[in-house]
Amino acid sequence: MSLLELDGVSVRYGERLALDAVRLTVAEGETVCVLGPSGSGKSTLLRAVAGLTPVAGGAVRLAGRDQRGVPAHRRGLGLMFQDHQLFPQRDVAGNIAFGLRMRRTPKPAVASRVAELLELVGLPDAGPRAVATLSGGEQQRVALARALAPGPRLLMLDEPLGQLDRDLRERLVVELRQLFARLGSTVLAVTHDQGEAFALADRVVVMRAGRVVQLGSPVEVWRRPADAFVARFLGFRNVVDAEVRGAVADTPWGPLPVPAGAPAGRCEVLVRPSGVRLSTAEGAGLTGTVLARTFRGDHVLLLVRPEGGGPEWEASCALRAAPEVGARVGVTFEPEDVVVLPGTESTR
Repeated sequence: MSLLELDGVSVRYGERLALDAVRLTVAEGETVCVLGPSGSGKSTLLRAVAGLTPVAGGAVRLAGRDQRGVPAHRRGLGLMFQDHQLFPQRDVAGNIAFGLRMRRTPKPAVASRVAELLELVGLPDAGPRAVATLSGGEQQRVALARALAPGPRLLMLDEPLGQLDRDLRERLVVELRQLFARLGSTVLAVTHDQGEAFALADRVVVMRAGRVVQLGSPVEVWRRPADAFVARFLGFRNVVDAEVRGAVADTPWGPLPVPAGAPAGRCEVLVRPSGVRLSTAEGAGLTGTVLARTFRGDHVLLLVRPEGGGPEWEASCALRAAPEVGARVGVTFEPEDVVVLPGTESTR
């Protein structure tokens, strides 16, 4: 059953269309992450659902009920913003209890709920602490506890980990996913960080210029980007114009193998870095020169200039097998890592 339904929702800021007939559903207990670059409309979408931004067209429905005219504080939503927006004059317990007190919840019930949430987010003894003494990660946990306190039917997160360092983000995103699964929470989150979205979400929504351009599981979106925009946004660099003829695509790099059944005609082709295979240059059909090496922990990302012309390649290989900068290498491509994308007219 869908808890949230966006049915052709549009939002305008003056003459600018910030959301353009967006359709989206979020099921009970599902975590959906909205992903996109700055200005894509993802935060506007969140504000439209929350009732903080008026909708110019379409409908926002919660549990089947149209929310037109329903003020934000009556929609039963939990909101957590990027900057946390904790009250500096209140201690940790006072911040978490704020929404409960606004609802005139009896004091014993407030104290019990605050203690429960502090335990849940891993800060059992932090109630009396001033928020100014908290680390960034602790503030994030308190903001989450405050959003969860009233028992919202939908929890909405706006760049929840955006101000934290990478190591802390990677640890907390795992904890958040485990927490949401344990609580059975329904979550709508927005972020510009694809790693964060893919780690947290059951489904990912990719937006561009106020429109949804792809919707699917993290694996689906990663394995088969809908177009060149999505591929480049996800960080793939090996995207070129091509024309498919049978089992190969003609590209600026020469012929590339494509998966069986790829449609013939003009298109763009993505080659994942893991599908660029390096070998010795002697006797190779395609050769290039290594321009740069980027250490990525368990592998090295190489930038290779093709000797026959065309855009540079990115290739991923094991650290122990990575050639040095300046080395001349042979290149082949794995068909399973070649993705045929729609033509250029609609993607740039």
